[in-house]
Amino acid sequence: MVNALTEAEALKLDTVQVFTKNQQQWKAKPLDPVAKADWLNGLKRLGWQDRTTSHASYLINLASPDDELWNKSIDLMTIEVERCAELSIPYLVHHPGAYTTSDAESGLARIAEAYRHLFKRTKGAKVVCCLENTVGSGSNLGRTFEELADLRARIIDLTGEPERVGFCFDTCHAHAGGYDFSSRDGADAVLDEFDQTCGLAHLKVAHINDSLGGVGSRKDRHAHIGEGDIGRGTSAKALRASGFAAIANRPELAGVPKVLETPKTKNEAGTPMDTINLGRLKRLVGVPTASGAR
Repeated sequence: MVNALTEAEALKLDTVQVFTKNQQQWKAKPLDPVAKADWLNGLKRLGWQDRTTSHASYLINLASPDDELWNKSIDLMTIEVERCAELSIPYLVHHPGAYTTSDAESGLARIAEAYRHLFKRTKGAKVVCCLENTVGSGSNLGRTFEELADLRARIIDLTGEPERVGFCFDTCHAHAGGYDFSSRDGADAVLDEFDQTCGLAHLKVAHINDSLGGVGSRKDRHAHIGEGDIGRGTSAKALRASGFAAIANRPELAGVPKVLETPKTKNEAGTPMDTINLGRLKRLVGVPTASGAR
């Protein structure tokens, strides 16, 4: 795992999102003591102890009406939280879940009940579970801000631990889910709505991705910054007019870890696209709006 830190440092990033186990398998081997020590030493050297993120396995479905899958999902989420705690990773991102053959109300109740078990099993863990907004395809929950806020409230009601549950905001998911992020003013309005409904104070992680799908398309297809329907061009002018300028200059998000979930490729010159995407975003910091405000 320490290689993720080494690569992120070489790319001049200031955080990293990792899987702490094979995300395509239910079983997880115990953490190797040497690998764990290398990771913790790397975190300390970089000073990233308070800003790294793990993404939970995509196999997990806490909304499932199937008891066997639901219980397996709770078991695996327990392992995910425990591993994050061992590795001093403060944020664990996961998709809320899909209600499949039941309904949205049942799915939300199922997730909250799963959290009741999860937080009892991992009592005292200094890990914030971050509910990620989704595009809302099929029966997947978490597309609307109202649904995310409702879910967090339900979890708090059953656990009494508000400090342990927050949000992850994904720009691609928001846009494809129907929240237009293609203009700076529009994105500012979306973030205002999120603040009023969910609270930006509870937003602990952001995924900064362009979207191949149009607004409301419900297509979860990530793109490089400026190469999708949000940025609509890689020129400075296009990006300054896009929602990326809004999120880059939002004061409440200045200290929030921001992750590029864009394709890990290189351009024709052999430059990593992470470097190019980072440059495109950093050039937006401090750019005023048309009215002169930032």
